[in-house]
Amino acid sequence: MKLIRLKDENQREFKKYMQESFQYGYESIYGKDKSQILPESDIDKSLNNPKCHAYEMLDDDNEILGGVIVEINDDNINHLDFLFVRVGIQSKGIGQAIWKEIENIYSETKIWKTCTPYFDKRNIHFYVNKLKFKIVEYYNEKHPDPKMPEDKYAEDDGMFEFEKEMNKYKLQFWHKI
Repeated sequence: MKLIRLKDENQREFKKYMQESFQYGYESIYGKDKSQILPESDIDKSLNNPKCHAYEMLDDDNEILGGVIVEINDDNINHLDFLFVRVGIQSKGIGQAIWKEIENIYSETKIWKTCTPYFDKRNIHFYVNKLKFKIVEYYNEKHPDPKMPEDKYAEDDGMFEFEKEMNKYKLQFWHKI
């Protein structure tokens, strides 16, 4: 496996696999849904942000296994916008491999931030137990995220915000040696 910058010619397939992955996560909890859980416009917003960088994880045959979009800021407090593994190949360490490479590429990051819907226990497990993020906020109807539209919570009932302090993590690692 190798993580490389997203190639323009793979962008359509990358977005398709990402949408399928998010759809699968939602439908595995709520059942079939005709609406698109992750609109292409949301992905395009990140892909078109000059601070964002997209990567694809490829196998030996150059097939997309998964991918990630991260926002890199001048203060090194960076944001994970999207991370996905293709439907049917989850739970094989691909997501962790993607994230490990991102941490290596952006080793100057002080804090990583991300969020996920409250209902997605699989994602919560992944971020907290596998990647060692901490839950720092629970946004919902009674405690809205100031960056989100007010009507957002009627749809999904809340989001968890996560952070991972990298300097703290690095210090803990070095103290164990």
